[in-house]
Amino acid sequence: MQTKKHTAWKKNRKFGDVWGGRKAPKLADKIFNRQHNLTAPQSDEETPVYLVDNPSRDFYFPISTEEIKKTLNKLPIDHTEHLTHVWLQKIKKSDYLNGDTFQGSFICGSGVYLIVLHPFPTDNKMRLGKKKPLRKTLNYYKNYTRELKEDKNGWYLQWTEKVIKRYYLESLLLHEIGHSLDSFYMRYWSKASATKAENYADNYVAVWADKLRETYDPK
Repeated sequence: MQTKKHTAWKKNRKFGDVWGGRKAPKLADKIFNRQHNLTAPQSDEETPVYLVDNPSRDFYFPISTEEIKKTLNKLPIDHTEHLTHVWLQKIKKSDYLNGDTFQGSFICGSGVYLIVLHPFPTDNKMRLGKKKPLRKTLNYYKNYTRELKEDKNGWYLQWTEKVIKRYYLESLLLHEIGHSLDSFYMRYWSKASATKAENYADNYVAVWADKLRETYDPK
């Protein structure tokens, strides 16, 4: 039976107008006390364990567990062997529209090393808030999309399914692996070390995304 265990939580790329997990004003204190209700896998259990929620009709997961497995297999084994779970976790539309959801996160504790990835809107619009996004935000995504648009709900970047798949595999997933390595081998996350943790994860993406691009051919 699964029991609730308090764990540390690493913030990451936020849907909405807080980009890259680098700004905290909209994050309530409770965000830093997230929990998981997973138990550590048995020694003979294949890891990571994959969990897939059924997203609502307004969202979809642009990548499958098989595509995640293939990506993990392209990385050195010591980069991924500590991972215990990968969870494709649903979100509420209201939370997404309010800017209270993240694209992904890393949670660790009680023998669990969990990567959580959230779904993408079915209209392929990444909402960035009412204010025009900063240039550094647009620069982060420019290798994937430059289609910045505005409607009555605010600013957004328009994506395609093919490109968002690349982004999830080449950037978002790798970013969370970077966080997991940072936590497993280097430091336990805290507010004081947040900038260093984000920089480490970003640097991990910069190095390994190029290696994956050489072999990844999206369907």
